[in-house]
Amino acid sequence: MIENPDQYIPDFAESGADWISVHQEACRHLNRALHLIKQHGCRAGVVINPATPVGTLCEVLDIVDYVLVMSVNPGFGAQKFIPSTLHKMRKLAEIRAERGYSYRIEVDGGVALETVAEVVHAGAEILVAGNAVFGKGDPKVNAETLLEAARSASLQRV
Repeated sequence: MIENPDQYIPDFAESGADWISVHQEACRHLNRALHLIKQHGCRAGVVINPATPVGTLCEVLDIVDYVLVMSVNPGFGAQKFIPSTLHKMRKLAEIRAERGYSYRIEVDGGVALETVAEVVHAGAEILVAGNAVFGKGDPKVNAETLLEAARSASLQRV
């Protein structure tokens, strides 16, 4: 999360990024920032923190390629998953279906074997996991185990 993301978008794109997301809370003009990302040929994403309501995004959901729900407060790894963020994923999936949008739903924070099924059932399709993969044991085995749990949960999605 950075302040004044608009000033960095061109540099990120020129450096090879093809997915760029901005925090709703850090953008003075969210609509303009998302269009700037797209003008640089990148997929545009918007991020919301745990305490930010999904409703703050209603005017830009038709623009974005993905929405990242932070399920911990940004700042450091190994934080505990905030269960109340699950309703945001569900709400985003509901809005997408109702309005015919195609954005993907991403989740970052506290994604682990204990939470992966819940986030997938809530609608998350892109999962960011740090501590669950790199915290203890073999990262390759941890990633494979987490991915298999996510796939299994996805098959059970209603």
